[in-house]
Amino acid sequence: MSARDVVVKSEPTVVHESDSPEERWSEGGRVGVRWRTLLSGDRTPTSSLTVGVAEIPPGDAPVRLHCHEPVEAYYILEGEGFVEIAGREHAVRAGSAVFIPGNAEHVVCNTGSVVLRLLYVFPVDAFDQVEYRFPEPQAG
Repeated sequence: MSARDVVVKSEPTVVHESDSPEERWSEGGRVGVRWRTLLSGDRTPTSSLTVGVAEIPPGDAPVRLHCHEPVEAYYILEGEGFVEIAGREHAVRAGSAVFIPGNAEHVVCNTGSVVLRLLYVFPVDAFDQVEYRFPEPQAG
C-alpha cells in the first residue's frame, strides 16, 4: 500500500534528522546524493508537505539531470555549488533559497570543499508521490 492509498490525519509532529533513516542515490560506483526524509505522510502523521535534508559530498559530480511533476524548493544549509534549472546555472551557498518549477529539469552540484547540505520541500503528502524522470543523455 502506498501513501497515495492512505488517508492520514495530520497531527503536530516533531522529528529529529538523526532519527530518520539515511537513503542514497548512487550511480557509476559514486556515493552520490544521500538524504533523510523528515516529514512524509508514509512515515509521519503529516500531509500536504514532504520535507527532508540532502547531502552532496565535496567534489562529487551530480547524479544527473532529473525532473518531476511537483514543484520543489531548496534552502541551502551548508556548502556551495550551483543548481542548474531548465538549462541555466545559478550559484548557491549557505542561505540561498531555490524554487524549481514542476517538470523543470534540474540538478545540484557541489563545487566547494565541504558537504553541500540542503533542505528540500515538495507540496505533496508523501515522498513516494514524487516520480523522478531522467532525460536520456544527449549523444555527443
